[in-house]
Amino acid sequence: MNEIDAQQFWQAGDREAYITTRMNGKTAAGLMPTRAVAARWYNLMTIVSETSGDIWIHRDGEKVWWTISTSEQPTFERKTEPVGFKRDVIVCHKPCAEWSDRSRIGQELFWRSLHPKAKDFLSTEATLQELSEDYAAYTTALIDGADLSDWHSRPLWRRKNDNAKAQHNPVTSYDEKRIAAYREASERMALTVLKTVKTANSQEVVRTLKDKKFLFNDQASLERHILELVERQEHRCALTDLRLDYDERGGDKQFFCSLDRIDSSGHYEPGNLQIVCRFVNFWKGASDDGEFRRLIKEVRTIRSAD
Repeated sequence: MNEIDAQQFWQAGDREAYITTRMNGKTAAGLMPTRAVAARWYNLMTIVSETSGDIWIHRDGEKVWWTISTSEQPTFERKTEPVGFKRDVIVCHKPCAEWSDRSRIGQELFWRSLHPKAKDFLSTEATLQELSEDYAAYTTALIDGADLSDWHSRPLWRRKNDNAKAQHNPVTSYDEKRIAAYREASERMALTVLKTVKTANSQEVVRTLKDKKFLFNDQASLERHILELVERQEHRCALTDLRLDYDERGGDKQFFCSLDRIDSSGHYEPGNLQIVCRFVNFWKGASDDGEFRRLIKEVRTIRSAD
């Protein structure tokens, strides 16, 4: 869905005007959206309206549902949001096949029965995320009711499953686990900042060092700020829009969330921090933020052209 004022810009294909309009609003969490978030909102309506022949996956409670979009044209409806801000919005309806909670051979698809690794990339927190080629192949096999042992026997998948069994707690909900992971990640990043600042300020000057000042009241205030950034960015990397990984015990370490100073010559303070994937932070290094974003955009343009 789009807000009424923004819909006109989407229909006209005016991406910049749309982004500017949406950045003046708020996210579902009540936060001011970043440019990356507003740009993704622009893409969502396009994805839904243009999908055809694509498999869609959705989790509803303990059931996993799937459908395939059709080539029929979308329809648009003006209505008031049933929850949240109660805004007047334009909702896009795209025809699809009847949703099913069973595989093609009749097996019921339960969320609790999925492999822990599959839960990671099928999580509904990643709104309309396109799966990688390998994950898409796994999901197709899951829907077909085919043999999944090729994936489950891989070392990373086995470790993920073993870790999940070791940490299993039947009274802890999925949301509680997720929140705990966010907090664990924020604490890790905050401690890394404190260690970095201490090292920079106490090291003997034998070469030019970056002046890194900690301008928060304490570690707790930094952690709160990090959690706010995570929500504002909708759990996406601020530079690449890739989904962040919070699982420190079996996930892909390159996608773990990492705290980045927008201006690397600046300090650790509100307004100069963003959350990015670990590998992105490594690649960016001390590069200018605007220049790094330009290069990322160039890579995307080349990939789209290919």
